[in-house]
Amino acid sequence: MKLSASDRTLRAIIYLLLLVLSFVTFYPFWNSLVISFNSGSDTSLGGVTFWPREFTVENYMIVFKEKNIFNAYLITILRTVIGTVLSIFFTAMFAYGLSKKGLVFKKMYMIICVVTLYFSGGLIPYFVLIHSIKLYDTFAFLVINGMVNVYNMIIFRTFFAELPDGLEESARMDGCSNYGVFFRIVLPISGPVLATLSLFTAVGLWNDWFTPAVFINSQELIPLQTLLVQIINAGTTATLIANLNTHAQSMVQNTVTVKALQMATMMVATLPILAVYPFLQKYFVKGALVGSLKE
Repeated sequence: MKLSASDRTLRAIIYLLLLVLSFVTFYPFWNSLVISFNSGSDTSLGGVTFWPREFTVENYMIVFKEKNIFNAYLITILRTVIGTVLSIFFTAMFAYGLSKKGLVFKKMYMIICVVTLYFSGGLIPYFVLIHSIKLYDTFAFLVINGMVNVYNMIIFRTFFAELPDGLEESARMDGCSNYGVFFRIVLPISGPVLATLSLFTAVGLWNDWFTPAVFINSQELIPLQTLLVQIINAGTTATLIANLNTHAQSMVQNTVTVKALQMATMMVATLPILAVYPFLQKYFVKGALVGSLKE
């Protein structure tokens, strides 16, 4: 179909706007990547934009040689994997129970859950609670905190409620219990919503720095994002060197600056999550919106 001159003009404007938007979105990430591979002393002179002017991998050598950064990376991976599995598992089980039509006090349970979306007990009471039950400054807190997500539960519940009743009835005729129906029938056909909510949960846990900053005091349990904030707040190279171990201190020379190390650490913290997105992208719309047309 032949386009008119006005249609071609409009299409060209749309493409131009999309190109500008793509550039504005992508350039900050690319510039951070370039700076992470550029000599810190050269970066401080300015003018490093699209390509490293003095290429170096010393920034990344410090990141991977520094014991605190490596340990924080390991804590972040363990927290993300274990926390995501626990959160999705218990949230899905909770949602499956609330999706049953004959559940007693079902509306009351839902009201209690929804209230928590708008109101909380506050940070100080929560801190006192965590400290009193001996979870303060423990790895268990990092994976237990937020184990049941109400927003995800509502999506799960809506999806489960739309499943045909015949699936559960036929499974029960074959001798399946409630757990058998949930694990053998419900979960296997919930792939899109499981993949989408797992990714949302994993990204949230991976990027969370504030919660460990408040509830974790031991340097051995600090996740990578919290450590990155500490590096950003270091302010000067002298302060940064004081926080590194002896081996890393010997590697920090005049070519390394706080900004260069910040960018390298940020890339190490960001790239794993970015690598996961393309594999789960196809589930986003289908998983997040499934069941949204029916309550």
